Amino acid sequence: MTTDILKHVEGGVMTLSFNRPGRKNSITSDMYAALADALAEAKADNAVRVVVLQGHETVFSAGNDIGDFLNKPPSDADSPVTLFLRGIATFPKPLLAAVCGPAVGVGTTMLLHCDLVYAGDNAAFSVPFVNLGLCPEAASSLLLPRMFGYHRAAEALLLGEPFMAEAALEVGLVNRVLPPTEVNGYAQAQAKKLAAKPISALVETKRLMKQGQQDTVLAQMAEEGKAFGRMLREPAAREAFTAFMEKRKPDFSKV
Repeated sequence: MTTDILKHVEGGVMTLSFNRPGRKNSITSDMYAALADALAEAKADNAVRVVVLQGHETVFSAGNDIGDFLNKPPSDADSPVTLFLRGIATFPKPLLAAVCGPAVGVGTTMLLHCDLVYAGDNAAFSVPFVNLGLCPEAASSLLLPRMFGYHRAAEALLLGEPFMAEAALEVGLVNRVLPPTEVNGYAQAQAKKLAAKPISALVETKRLMKQGQQDTVLAQMAEEGKAFGRMLREPAAREAFTAFMEKRKPDFSKV
């Protein structure tokens, strides 16, 4: 496993920590592969009863590493990012997240597949796909309207502007807002509570709550993936990524 993702298992809890603070925990292809492998391991290992995703108290994840993403774009159903998204969407055991600071793009959309999310009062969520000339991913075009209501989801997805922890709490994206220094510890405490409960009851309860949704979510992911791959090759995305690399404002007037 890459050292950019740290894995720790104790007391039935697997903790997966983003560990790339110098790049704001932006996610590379190798990191997606490590996350996908860890989720598969946790699913198969009876000793693992709960998984926690966490970052640093100053940053959860800035989303995709743009340079790595352009060099290794998700090209098929077996790409690391696709395997991770399918893995997190179908994970049968309790899945928690502790989020502080920026949670950009997939840093926000992965939370839609978590069962419990705890946020620092410094958390800033954003889904700026349109600003990159792209469309949503991780079934967020389906799940965000269901959770937020259409108009709030449209504001988040079409404008791509950050919204803070209290707004995320209001729309149900997070369960509780805490001081940043307390978030990871609180998530761990909640994970330990869950790990002490009968795993069969946890898994069955989660299955029943999600019954009838999983096929729809996976179908939406596939539909988004096709559109995302096509748009990644189009002029708007090329201009957005070029502008990002050149540290300038993109000009979409001719695309």
